[in-house]
Amino acid sequence: MVRAAVLPAVNAPLTVTEIDLPAPGPGQVRVRLAAAGVCHSDLSLSNGTLRQPAPAVLGHEGAGTVVSVGEGVGHVAPGDRVVLNWAPACGDCHFCGLGEPWLCARAGNAAAVPYATLAADGGALYPGLGTAAFAEETVVGASAVLPLPDGIPLTDAALLGCAVLTGYGAVHHSAAVRGGESVAVFGVGGVGLAVLQSARIAGAGRIIAVDVSPAKEELARAAGATDFLAASPDGKDTAKRIRALTGGFGADVAIECVGRADTIRTAWSATRRGGRTTVVGIGGQDQQVTFSALELFYFGRTLSGCVYGNCDPSKDLPVLAEHVRAGRLDLSAMVTDRIGLDGIPAAFEAMTAGRGGRALVVF
Repeated sequence: MVRAAVLPAVNAPLTVTEIDLPAPGPGQVRVRLAAAGVCHSDLSLSNGTLRQPAPAVLGHEGAGTVVSVGEGVGHVAPGDRVVLNWAPACGDCHFCGLGEPWLCARAGNAAAVPYATLAADGGALYPGLGTAAFAEETVVGASAVLPLPDGIPLTDAALLGCAVLTGYGAVHHSAAVRGGESVAVFGVGGVGLAVLQSARIAGAGRIIAVDVSPAKEELARAAGATDFLAASPDGKDTAKRIRALTGGFGADVAIECVGRADTIRTAWSATRRGGRTTVVGIGGQDQQVTFSALELFYFGRTLSGCVYGNCDPSKDLPVLAEHVRAGRLDLSAMVTDRIGLDGIPAAFEAMTAGRGGRALVVF
């Protein structure tokens, strides 16, 4: 038996309890977690913004050590250090065939299949986003574990599984930031901090961080922001201030990490003519963004969504590891709270209130 934070039903409080994990079957791996990041997607799964069968063990940003492997698993062995991959590509679907593994049609299949049971009554449990990292141990498909390159602290490596891959990919793959370009980053949470560091690594010139909380300025500047703006209530003043910081034109690139209609609209308005607006934040279906036909033509901007940083984790993880080893990417600086399983509800509350960077569950 292992301890886990269980979501009994959508919008129900998490309960820390014991669960029974089976031995890994063919093509499966059992992992002892070292740490798991508390991501906004976990909050979205818990409140129904994103669909997830329940009861479930949430958590998808994790790293740990392989305990045992099932038949047919050859790329990892007991004792290996690994990062969880919550969106493993099948390699066979239409999108994988197009070279877009981040859009794999089967990446989310594991989340709909029970993987463990409650110790108390034997009830079936589902793995949040297929990984169930809010537990001392988990069992996942072999494609959901990535060998962790040497020289990376195992606890901090959990952030590589979502926030950093997403933030790095938003900058380097989706927005394709070029040296000297100005970048505006909306939302200084875990992903936003990764975006700021990645923009610095890309050689961006002016890097403008925007957040509703003035208390995040120090975090933002430490991550690479050259400027910090406290977001205005209506957003119009924010866009105006960004244009003032960029010669009156607007940012070459704006990256939205919040997932709110008004923030997306502000990011778009803060982007220069011909610039790129990338949306990383996950919003609800009720969040409607509107544009006039004339402005779409006149401004010539590109607006694009970004899923998992448009990354191929197997290729991008070694690149990120090299940035960490070289000191260009600071994982520990993104963590503002180190907690236990019991601290996840408070981390959700802080996230909703816009406080802090990344909370990390440490086992």
